[in-house]
Formats: sequence, C-alpha cells, structure tokens
Amino acid sequence: MITLTVNGQRHDLDVEGVEPLLYILRDDIGLNGAKFGCGLGQCGSCTVLIDGKPVLSCITPAIVAQGRSITTLEGLGTLREPGPVQRAFIEEQAAQCGYCIPGMIMRAHALLKRNASPSEQEIRTALQPNLCRCGTHMRILAAVRRAASEMRQAQAGGASSGHQEASR
Repeated sequence: MITLTVNGQRHDLDVEGVEPLLYILRDDIGLNGAKFGCGLGQCGSCTVLIDGKPVLSCITPAIVAQGRSITTLEGLGTLREPGPVQRAFIEEQAAQCGYCIPGMIMRAHALLKRNASPSEQEIRTALQPNLCRCGTHMRILAAVRRAASEMRQAQAGGASSGHQEASR
C-alpha cells in the first residue's frame, strides 16, 4: 500500500511500490496525460513533475513519489480552461501527432516556473530530453516563448493591480 498525492489529491493505492509511476497514474488513478512511449526513459512522453521537477515516470518506481507532490498534464488545466503553457501549445498549433506534447508541456511548465524569461538556449536545453519525431520543434519552441511572455504579462498585470489595490 502506498499513498500518492497527484494534482493535489491523495490516493491510497494497493499497489507494489516498485511498479513504474506511469502505470499507476494511468491504470490505477485514470490519468492518461503521461504517455507510454519507449518504456526506457529515452523519449520523454511520460514526463510528469515530482516536487516541480520533471521525471520520466516510465522508469521511476512509484515509491519514489510517496510523500511528494506529483503533477500531471491534467493538473495544469482543463479542456475548458487550459493552463498558460497548454494554451500556448494550442495557439501555436505545436502538435502534429501530439504524442510527445504532454511531456514537452510538463518540461516547459517546470522551466517557466523556475525561470520566467528563459533564453532560446535554455528552452532548448530544458526540452532536450524529450523527443519529437514529427518535426514540430519550431512550433514547440514558439509555444514555450509565447507561454513565457503571457505568464510574465499576467504576473505583471496581477502585480500592478495588486499594487493599485494596496495603495488605495
């Protein structure tokens, strides 16, 4: 029995702790955002965040995530209200087959949480562990740049409106 906190929800699961986190997320919790690609930690389709850091869930034993915060694609937004990175990927039409996109979004989200103004090289380095075979790399990069810009604008807007409220 292990307990996992996924997207803010606690899950008490009767599973083997050595089982890959990906299988538990998909089969036991029903979250299908993380994809099974290679099963060897080489493609990045299965990327999720543990305590805000990208991990390859196909090779990460579930027990490693116990007591930590797991975020999946589903935790970033919904179909009706996608998160800023998800929205940017949609607006830039960054997906062709779409298989790599959940992992790319998770890595981009982690990058932008720690660095709101990444350079082109920092974006490329952050996304490097994830493979896209369709060739939408330029759109993926554009989506990350767009998300960064929109997140900065939203933060500046929130900061300035909060400042105005405080000064009244």
